[in-house]
Amino acid sequence: MAHARTTRSAGERTNLYEQITRRIIAELEAGRVPWVQPWDSSKASIGMPYNAVSDRRYSGINVLTLWDAIVSRGFASHAFLTFRQALALGGHVRRGERGVGVIYTRRFISKEERRRADNEGREPSGGIPFLKWFTVFSVEQCEGLPAHICEPPPPIPEGLILPQAEALIEATGADFRIGGPSAYYSPRHDYVQVPRPDDFHDPINWHRTAFHELGHWVGGTSRLNRDQTGAFGSVAYGKEELVAEMAGAFVCAALGITPTVRHADYIGSWLEIIREDNRAILRAASAASKAADYLLAFRPEAATAANDDEDPDDPAAGALDGRVAA
Repeated sequence: MAHARTTRSAGERTNLYEQITRRIIAELEAGRVPWVQPWDSSKASIGMPYNAVSDRRYSGINVLTLWDAIVSRGFASHAFLTFRQALALGGHVRRGERGVGVIYTRRFISKEERRRADNEGREPSGGIPFLKWFTVFSVEQCEGLPAHICEPPPPIPEGLILPQAEALIEATGADFRIGGPSAYYSPRHDYVQVPRPDDFHDPINWHRTAFHELGHWVGGTSRLNRDQTGAFGSVAYGKEELVAEMAGAFVCAALGITPTVRHADYIGSWLEIIREDNRAILRAASAASKAADYLLAFRPEAATAANDDEDPDDPAAGALDGRVAA
């Protein structure tokens, strides 16, 4: 059977930001946008990767990492689990299978702070954030798992995708206006404007534009309060566009919508931002997940997203009904 984890030196752990950033830069330089996967040529239908045990969705940079694995390795399922979770279910990872590295964030809190917090009856505060790396496997790389774990979720019935998107937009309560020649979010007046769907060469792409602009709306001062003060062409502007672009892609995937538009014009500015700061792509992906989760929470059937700061093998971290979340 495969090893549960790959041993990594302190230096390798320190360079996690650089490793992830180099991979994203390589994709962009090759003209591929990591958050726009070719689902039409993939065995898997569009969707969000999730933990097969807890049903919780992965978030942030882990979405991009697992999407890449699904498409490049030909997986038909979006379900993943850890080596230990496979064993706990009575199954195992097949010998020779190669896992996918994903990350979670933790905070180092001193013993003194923990002691003070215990004495004062409060949660520990402060701490030093750091990244940790762990490995997950597709359920298709395992044997002996219960049948219900291996069954992919049913596809979204044809004809319900567009109404579902419309229902979500309405449920947000956003001032959402359709018409005019351009798409934008106005922070000053707090409304979203998008052209009519029939103004798009391929109307399916209207949905990505709509949720891109709603990604900006979520960042407004009365909601997630992101920095939206950057002038056009500035670094701050580019960072906000990167967040909104990924947020739109995440929401479309969660709703089962597969746009065909590619935003190649933005690749140059994204590369400049990511090259200058090897943590920029992680921050943007995390902010995009928060924005997407904010929007998707308006759905009555909204699922709880898996956070980046949960240890998949720690029963005290994110356990649901006695099940360990990754």
